[in-house]
Amino acid sequence: MNDQEHNLIQAARNGDQAAFGELVQQYQKRVFALAVRMCPTPELAEEAAQEAFLAAWQGLPFFRGDSAFATWLYRLTSNACKDFLRKKGSRMEVSLSQEGEEEDYTLEVPDLRYHPENVLEQKEMRRQIEESLHQLSPDHREILVMRDVLGLSYEEIANSLDLEEGTVKSRISRAREKLRIKLTETGNFFGKKKSKGKKGGKP
Repeated sequence: MNDQEHNLIQAARNGDQAAFGELVQQYQKRVFALAVRMCPTPELAEEAAQEAFLAAWQGLPFFRGDSAFATWLYRLTSNACKDFLRKKGSRMEVSLSQEGEEEDYTLEVPDLRYHPENVLEQKEMRRQIEESLHQLSPDHREILVMRDVLGLSYEEIANSLDLEEGTVKSRISRAREKLRIKLTETGNFFGKKKSKGKKGGKP
């Protein structure tokens, strides 16, 4: 946390709405980026993001700074998304690529960015990633978005979700393995090559 952010937080804690407005401006894109990938529609994501910032404003007097302000915001955003989905009876869905945004998913899938002739295949692969991701549990989807889309560190994820770092690492590992299995089934993932049999053997 830099001095400017620290000063803004202190001012906002004392009721300075302008200071809080600056914090909102600094973090609104990343908060919405998390919300839009956890909610089924952009409209619901926007509502959840607004709810998260409202919770932050109301909770600032109790924010002790044990974790980074951003980490605290991600926790509030995640909770807001889950609350909205429970209330509306929607299942938790994640969109990895939104119209107008660059693809930033970093799982180990074939990199086709430098092969223009494969654009259609790349779009199909992204679609398969999203479909496969939807089949994971909400906890696995959430943690993959935080790690592979938002690029949060293990420590930041642990603080956001109130988990031990070891639990975060193992959950990410399990989630990636389940996603790899799904992608392998669709033929859109290059898994580890199977060991070849002895030369001269029957096919």
